[in-house]
Amino acid sequence: MTAGPAAGDEYLASFSEPVGYLNFGSYGPPSRPVVETITRLATQAGEGVPSSGLHAEDERALAAVARLTGFDRSAVALTSSTSLGLLQIAFGVPQGRVLVSTAEFPSNLYAWWRAEEAGRLTVQPLPAQGSGFGGSGLAGPGLASEAHPLDPVTPDRVAAALELFPDTVAVAVSAVDFRTGYRADLVGLRAVVGDRLLIVDGIQGFGVIEADWTAADALVVGGQKWLRAGWGTGFVALSSRALARLRPVVSGWTGVEGVTRYDGVPHELLPGAQRLSITNGSPFASGALATALEQVESVGISTIEGLIENTVSTFVNRLEVGGHRVLSPRSAHERAGIVVLGRPAGDAAAVHARLDSAGITATLHGDDRIRFSVHATTTPAAIDAVMTVLGETA
Repeated sequence: MTAGPAAGDEYLASFSEPVGYLNFGSYGPPSRPVVETITRLATQAGEGVPSSGLHAEDERALAAVARLTGFDRSAVALTSSTSLGLLQIAFGVPQGRVLVSTAEFPSNLYAWWRAEEAGRLTVQPLPAQGSGFGGSGLAGPGLASEAHPLDPVTPDRVAAALELFPDTVAVAVSAVDFRTGYRADLVGLRAVVGDRLLIVDGIQGFGVIEADWTAADALVVGGQKWLRAGWGTGFVALSSRALARLRPVVSGWTGVEGVTRYDGVPHELLPGAQRLSITNGSPFASGALATALEQVESVGISTIEGLIENTVSTFVNRLEVGGHRVLSPRSAHERAGIVVLGRPAGDAAAVHARLDSAGITATLHGDDRIRFSVHATTTPAAIDAVMTVLGETA
């Protein structure tokens, strides 16, 4: 999906974060149109506009989700966060073993742990395989009992685990790893997962990378990061396989037929993903998500991805030429917008503090890593500022 230069210029000009903001993996400052949408809807709510009119934003958001994911409109539903969407999926999967790496972001762990505590499934940590990025020898060959945080979740690794645990009913993975920026091969994972459910946390990649999202049986995305829609926004998209197998245990009165028949008896579930609806959501959030998604459509994901890749490539090259340790993937097809700088153990906090003092916003991970997140709006001046703090030569 592409658009003309004018649309790209308009998209870029709609944001106003500081030059040194490199933290989109944590939060993406919304555009002016998103803020204006929230303000307009809040003003209307304050003036007593009927809720039915305000909730027209729900359909606008759902239609945009369907267009950008490739899922049918009936197969998508809104949610307030990735965490809530994953909890709904976790409590709904068929009873059995769920394979997930312990290096996943906590939202993609606690959902499964809580479902396990409730007796609904068994969590199976994904065994380690391979040697991490760049042949660093972080994990030995073959399978080990525990995964290293830098081990990518690959089709080969998942296939080997499924041979050990053939009773697995679902595999959970992030489309882009929050620690390293590794971009999962969703099509390859779909092939090895087979008829099992493939659950994808898409928050670190959706809207900034071209991908076949329909490879997932359940795609869960929060809108506050790379989509730049603000907090309280997100969606779930379900395949026909997921719709047939998932039980909407965590759902509510708006997920059923005859929602306004207050007759004191349970009603039939809605036929599509809307069965996951718990209650009426915020029209401010729906409008914000719709505006953000429509902005992505206006410029095209391939354009956004290209701008990010050009900046990431420049950034990684400068770091490596300077002798700095890069822990994120080198290959363009294995990465998105995350660049991870490795530091000697115990040194990262001091470097992070210097970056912060220089007006550079990044994420400190542990005592030996700093994560930078590059978006389409990131300029060469931001990279220059980072290199000034780090030094062109390590």
